[in-house]
Amino acid sequence: MAEPELTIDVRVSPLAHLEERMRAASVTGARGVTLTEWPFLTMVNLRVDPVSDAAGRIEKALGAALPGRCGETTTSGPHTVLWLGPDEWLVVSHTDGTAVLRQALGNAPGSVVDVSANRTTLELSGPAARQVLEKGCPLDLHPRSFTPGQAVYTTVGPIAVVLWQVDDSPTYRLLPRSSFADYLARWLIDAMSEYLGPEVP
Repeated sequence: MAEPELTIDVRVSPLAHLEERMRAASVTGARGVTLTEWPFLTMVNLRVDPVSDAAGRIEKALGAALPGRCGETTTSGPHTVLWLGPDEWLVVSHTDGTAVLRQALGNAPGSVVDVSANRTTLELSGPAARQVLEKGCPLDLHPRSFTPGQAVYTTVGPIAVVLWQVDDSPTYRLLPRSSFADYLARWLIDAMSEYLGPEVP
């Protein structure tokens, strides 16, 4: 009788070496802000004609509509779909649904590509999170302009990211390329350091 195969997960996240520094940079209280990594989320780049039958099949497979405008996201169960362009989306999931999406696309024009290794996810949260981002993000992040459920391409410091506001705590998720994640995390840690001390009147 053959012995069962032993599966070992040997993945190392792009920011595993900064985990302690991110934890140490956390601030509590009215000026609180925390920074954590959400490693190994499944990310699938999706290209398809939004008015095609294939798009309808993909929406059915996801249980969510494909967002139709810049900044829009839709969520169903473990999947959130972020608008990247008129016929392009990023599907961020806690489960691997790549095969299901490929099956839904079928032979129609388009593509379903697993890009999970291409990016990691940083989560910045707390009362001071917006102020930290405003030190290096050109977007107007005031709640009148940027609200929960919105996600756009932008820059934070010199790094290009997908910036996604999750809730009104506020909590933001930043999706940088893995090769730039170290620089971005260090930039954010430095930007957070101001809030460790008392507020200057």
